[in-house]
Amino acid sequence: MNTSNTPTLIRLHRKARALEVGWADGTQYLLPCEYLRVFSPSAELQGHGLPEPMLIGGKREVNIEKVVPVGRYAVKLVFDDGHDTGLYSWPVLRELGERQTEQWARYEQRLAEHGMSRDRDVVKLSALVRTYTPPPKA
Repeated sequence: MNTSNTPTLIRLHRKARALEVGWADGTQYLLPCEYLRVFSPSAELQGHGLPEPMLIGGKREVNIEKVVPVGRYAVKLVFDDGHDTGLYSWPVLRELGERQTEQWARYEQRLAEHGMSRDRDVVKLSALVRTYTPPPKA
């Protein structure tokens, strides 16, 4: 196993809602929980052969409850919204760090294109507006 590809630091900052990941070469990333959640490597979000991950909104306030080691190759992140099926391998964490700026910009663009928001209440409200049927007039 190539230990240079293994993080030397994984630290959860709950108050800041971020995961700090560092490598022996000095590279460090502060990855927001929201970013890690919406770009989860789980099959649920990645699908099979989708050009982009499934779009989910309303995760601005999401946090990580636990970071669970998986062997010597990954961690499982347990989010406070119940999501816990993605395994964040070392290469996945590195790529998420390297591509954070471009991926985040595309995520925000996709949310806007679909009239979605990062905020939970706005997502719920927009779903209600789409499904609301006014009562019949008497």
